[in-house]
Amino acid sequence: MPSTQREVWFVTGSQGLYGEDTLRQVAEQSQEIAARLGEDLPVRVKWLPVLTDAAAIRRVCLEANADDSCVGLIAWMHTFSPAKMWIAGMDALAKPLLHLHTQANVELPWASIDMDFMNLNQAAHGDREFGFIQTRLGVARKTVAGHVSDPSVASRVAGWLRAALGRAELRSLRLARFGDNMRDVAVTEGDKVEAQLRFGVSVNTYGVNDLVEMVDAVADTEIDGLVTEYEDLYTVVPGLRRGGERHESLRYGARIELGLRAFLTEGGFKAFTTNFEDLGGLRQLPGLAVQRLMADGYGFGGEGDWKTATLLRTLKAAADGLEGGTSFMEDYTYHLAPGSELILGAHMLEVCPSIAAARPSLEIHPLGIGGREDPVRLVFDAEPGPAVVIGLADLGERFRLVANEIEVVPPLEPLPRLPVARAVWRPLPDLRTSTEAWLTAGGPHHTVLTRALDTEILTDLADMLGVELLTVDAATDLRRFTQEIRWNQAYHRLAQGF
Repeated sequence: MPSTQREVWFVTGSQGLYGEDTLRQVAEQSQEIAARLGEDLPVRVKWLPVLTDAAAIRRVCLEANADDSCVGLIAWMHTFSPAKMWIAGMDALAKPLLHLHTQANVELPWASIDMDFMNLNQAAHGDREFGFIQTRLGVARKTVAGHVSDPSVASRVAGWLRAALGRAELRSLRLARFGDNMRDVAVTEGDKVEAQLRFGVSVNTYGVNDLVEMVDAVADTEIDGLVTEYEDLYTVVPGLRRGGERHESLRYGARIELGLRAFLTEGGFKAFTTNFEDLGGLRQLPGLAVQRLMADGYGFGGEGDWKTATLLRTLKAAADGLEGGTSFMEDYTYHLAPGSELILGAHMLEVCPSIAAARPSLEIHPLGIGGREDPVRLVFDAEPGPAVVIGLADLGERFRLVANEIEVVPPLEPLPRLPVARAVWRPLPDLRTSTEAWLTAGGPHHTVLTRALDTEILTDLADMLGVELLTVDAATDLRRFTQEIRWNQAYHRLAQGF
């Protein structure tokens, strides 16, 4: 179902050389292509009149920049659009651009083709002119070739739009940090000013007791309603049920959720962090509340990790409406049996139930850190299937994304003494190569695990943001990967200029 709040603009290039009759046909066929493409995209397609001069092209690009509903442009040169007309517009454009290399017809009408047909149907000519000027100007864009009736074409355009939705969300994202990051930890540090300049996200810290005030103000009637919701959605252990000896702990967990939701809603925040070292007047480390907020699309990072919280919200926005789920994650420990090496991922409490394989169990257990009451949490195993784990690191001079394609698998045995949500996966190409590559790249220990988005979408997002992406997949060779890191370092330093 296309988003009613976001749209992509479909622009078509031509010129006046071929006459009004040809331009009328260009417009009709362009509208047909846009409508056909729009059937399979996650946002509404806004068709614009055919562009035939530099002033109109520049005006459209400036209008796109200023329109918050526009997530990007899809451009098609139906006939031959002299590329010098596009210089001012392409130079001004600040929104993502996809170059669609297509044509109106699937097959050539061999028996009837004439020069009138050739003049009208020459995207093979016009798009090459357009491709040149984009390269000449250094315009970042994605190029997709093929007829829109080909499902793979619509799928790739839709994936690019998913990345554009993530970028659009990131440009206006507000993130609340409750306390600072965990003491003496390096990877959760970062340059928040550079992040706002590069991505758009605004990251600010709030006192935990500002949150506690809202938590304490929650009415008992609101808690009653939320506890009923818990009982409907999850398998609640007997001790937490009404009349159980730990039911008050569940009610306090609900109180945290309601207060935290109110704080985030009031401030317009779509992402947040907590830190077990700084809980103020909270009686529990937020576990259940964080899990449920992530399930509703919020970004989260533990121990004050605002970069992972930012990344999670961005990917949640990109994956909206897709199956599979996306969650905060951390590599914890390995199964190193030769031939069946696996990674066990989890966190203290905060793994999103959107990746759960079955109905989560709502439980309460001691937590050895934080110095507070036993926290309530959802316990489950992740749904098996292909996925990607991706992390965002601040290298000082730039940001770097590191991604690893994985296969989530069921645990080899039950985990009765590990009462947290968890995921077990087989990294590609193998554990040794993937972990050595990740460590060489300086990838963080906090990540986002997504079964909803693939590597191509993540690549599109990195390109839109102008951020380095290192991908570890089935084809990764460690020697070549190390060389890629060195080449990237030189490229990004040169690309930043002086």
